[in-house]
Amino acid sequence: MFTLPQKDFSAPTTCLGPTCLQDLGSSHGDDLEGECSRKLDQKLPELPGVGDSAMLSPNTSYLSSRGRMIKWFWDSAEEGYRTYHMDEYDENKNPSGIINLGVSENKLCFDLLSWRLSQSDMQRVEPSLLQYADWRGHLFLREEVAKFLSFYCKSPAPLRPENVVVLNGGASLFSALATVLCEAGEAFLIPTPYYGAITQHVCLYGNVRLACVYLDSEVTGLDTRPFQLTVEKLEMALREAHSEGVKVKGLILINPQNPLGDIYSPEELQEYLVFAKRVWAAWGSNVGLVQVFLLSSPHCGGEAGIWCFFLQDFGMSGLRFGTLYTENQDVATAVASLCRYHGLSGLVQYQMAQLLRDRDWINQVYLPENHARLKAAHTYVSEELRALGIPFLSRGAGFFIWVDLRKYLPKGTFEEEMLLWRRFLDNKVLLSFGKAFECKEPGWFRFVFSDQAHRLCLGMQRVRQVLAGKSQVAEDPPSSQSQEPSDQRR
Repeated sequence: MFTLPQKDFSAPTTCLGPTCLQDLGSSHGDDLEGECSRKLDQKLPELPGVGDSAMLSPNTSYLSSRGRMIKWFWDSAEEGYRTYHMDEYDENKNPSGIINLGVSENKLCFDLLSWRLSQSDMQRVEPSLLQYADWRGHLFLREEVAKFLSFYCKSPAPLRPENVVVLNGGASLFSALATVLCEAGEAFLIPTPYYGAITQHVCLYGNVRLACVYLDSEVTGLDTRPFQLTVEKLEMALREAHSEGVKVKGLILINPQNPLGDIYSPEELQEYLVFAKRVWAAWGSNVGLVQVFLLSSPHCGGEAGIWCFFLQDFGMSGLRFGTLYTENQDVATAVASLCRYHGLSGLVQYQMAQLLRDRDWINQVYLPENHARLKAAHTYVSEELRALGIPFLSRGAGFFIWVDLRKYLPKGTFEEEMLLWRRFLDNKVLLSFGKAFECKEPGWFRFVFSDQAHRLCLGMQRVRQVLAGKSQVAEDPPSSQSQEPSDQRR
């Protein structure tokens, strides 16, 4: 087992192809992209803009067609998530329970966060926090979000609070954006593999599709890398969508990329933005709104929307806080109108504003310690994978490693990938399989490493057992097996 660096912090110191929707391995909310199983003998019910509603179960007569499709996602695509929550690992109460290396959450800094959130400046209650506020969010919070983004994203000019909208998480934000930007049946371009829950986010409310830009792991030259996005691939996917009569309204980019961990360079982002401007200007769209959605990106121009997961970045995804920054006031107003269904409580907004304005704590305590713990955990999992002779991609961002388990699939099929995923789950470790990210190559899995040392070590022990053909469930190893991590750069 490895040891995380610790200090005393008691005080400050559509897809349009037939597989993307019909063979979906979807997810739970913002946090579960591929942790769930999909039933191989089921297909997504096709509703208007998606398919034929006759495929829906006849035992849902009380539900509308939309309700039946929503229920289908839960029934067919969330087996792994439900299984995990019925059998969660607990070192004292349930040591043979499921270890979760599938959900992209940072679980390394609870001690830092619990200390900060329990300080006296966080404990404030006043009438305005218990009453309805501006649907965009309280002004004091939007001001802090604008300052925070201006500082950490190195904006050339201060960002403005009137361009900020806050919602209860990224899933709500994606659903709202898809609903207000697209007509039913229209689509967004998105490179694969991608954060799989986006399919649900854009489909369930707005009946919007995803037009996949399929990438592969082949390296074709010295200047290329696996799963590299190029303008040529964007153009090819756009032509394919157009040939099928589907109108594409925008491009979704997640930066850092999930599940690859790539960070698009400023030069690459500029190329994608030029492509977007050229394409949607040619289609007669409003050039003032180039619909390129970037997640936490420091390199996007004023015409792009910036979509941020503050609480996932801070390891507090359960508090549900996401934000949109857009200079298009029509979009901001439309999304804000939906915030009456997806708003944050006033008390949470106040706490988030206090947290974001505390630059000393963020810069001197949280960021350096969080980075050190992530580095140690990343090093441990990387060394474990190397010891097993397993190839992987790790680009230095995110909480996960994109792992190549293709050698464990004799026929190289998605059915084998699903069976391997199930063997992991049966051996009490939950991972994310590649098909849930619409990866075109069977055998890729996402390993989340941002967890406490004892759970991470036990989870990797169970992974080794599965890959070695064993089936017993490992419990906590003796403490004498611990070792210090090496100093490998992320």
